[in-house]
Amino acid sequence: MNNKIETISNLFEGKEIRSIWDTEKEDYYFSVVDVVAALTDSNNPRNYWNMLKKRMSEEEQSELSTKCVQLKLKAQDGKLRETDTLDTKGILRLIESIPSPKAEPFKMWLANLGSERIDEVFDPEIAIKRAIDYYRKRGYPDKWIETRLKGILNRNKLTDVWKENGITKDYEYGILTNEIYKSWSGMKSSEYKEYKGIRKESLRDNMTDVEIALTDLGEIATRELTKEYKPQGLNENKEMAKRGGNIAKITRDSLEKELGRKVITKENTLNYQYIDSSKEIENKIE
Repeated sequence: MNNKIETISNLFEGKEIRSIWDTEKEDYYFSVVDVVAALTDSNNPRNYWNMLKKRMSEEEQSELSTKCVQLKLKAQDGKLRETDTLDTKGILRLIESIPSPKAEPFKMWLANLGSERIDEVFDPEIAIKRAIDYYRKRGYPDKWIETRLKGILNRNKLTDVWKENGITKDYEYGILTNEIYKSWSGMKSSEYKEYKGIRKESLRDNMTDVEIALTDLGEIATRELTKEYKPQGLNENKEMAKRGGNIAKITRDSLEKELGRKVITKENTLNYQYIDSSKEIENKIE
């Protein structure tokens, strides 16, 4: 299996899997017909998919077909045509539903992933070691890894404080995080990712040490302000997040004045680049 670029497309060596990036949901949508063609010997993958949908419906397992989204993808004739697509999670479920020998290696891969996660429940240290190994293999120095892990711990401390002050929903955490980012960097998290040329990849994993330090400072300041003033609900916590981010902004402005240059950079750690918003990825090394 080609792990050079870690997207679903790499599960199917030599097969084109048309995909499109949803910037709002920050996820890929993949052509169902292309996946069916890659995993079966069907001469007509479109009919195969229709039969599979019918079978799932008869067995009251129509979850996949109902989650399909019709998106315009480029067909063989070069025209954009409405195509059944599924997000990453849906595509993995589709693989599990296809009774084909070609699908077995992927099913084993999924089963191994599930087994690893179960092991981590009983021994959380496995997950920590896995993360450290992941970063080391990608060339991150141990000092960076140590700072990154501490940042994750500090982030959890912040979300714990938010919970104590009435923040319970995932989208609320996202809103507050964006307030911190906007205050010190001038960009929301999604905008920052776009600026750096990344998509699903972790923003912090693609930051310089200075950018990480400013992010951590904004979150630590927000945490301490929240503990001190005990805001309740989303609006009051947004105000604390802005103030915390602004403390990091003051530090950024001061540092940039001394350096005579900006500290926010487009630099990332990817060994590939995205060609366009509809599909392709190119390896920088190639």
